[in-house]
Amino acid sequence: MINLKGNQLILASKSPRRQELLKGLCVDFEVRTKETPEDFPETMSASKVSAFLSEKKAKAFLGELADDEIVLTSDTVVILEGKILGKPENAEEARKMLTDLSAKQHKVSTGITLLSNTKSITLQDEASVFFKPLSQEEIDFYIDNFRPFDKAGAYGIQEWIGYIGVKRLEGSFYTVMGLPVHLVYQALKDW
Repeated sequence: MINLKGNQLILASKSPRRQELLKGLCVDFEVRTKETPEDFPETMSASKVSAFLSEKKAKAFLGELADDEIVLTSDTVVILEGKILGKPENAEEARKMLTDLSAKQHKVSTGITLLSNTKSITLQDEASVFFKPLSQEEIDFYIDNFRPFDKAGAYGIQEWIGYIGVKRLEGSFYTVMGLPVHLVYQALKDW
């Protein structure tokens, strides 16, 4: 359904989840990654960070793209009470994040950027996630068995903790998973 009009789509992400979701759109792409620092201005509103970082990741490819290439970048942040929960560095940090998320609502914001040599678009989607109260035993089991150190907020909604812990979701499941495929699809269709 998506006609890239002879363009090559590049997904700039090592995330197997994002690769799986993009494959689900039935579009051909290649993976090409570039290390980009995920820093942002301290004064920036938490709700704007995912779009800012996805755009920053895309701009890292400026000057390297062929005329027929479109790069897709994405960034996801978990926001609890106005503060961003990043990726935990160890089990202790993951435990604290999951304990903080327990029995609360939080927001997940994912930004995407599509960039070519002649065009750029950045979009963002947000979802609200409601966790049931999580026991310390459940949190420890999840950390020990799933090692969520590469995930914002120390969890993947598509994993065990999402199965047992998420009691409600407002918004797109795929936005929480890390790629709002409905936005990607529409943006590529309109490209």
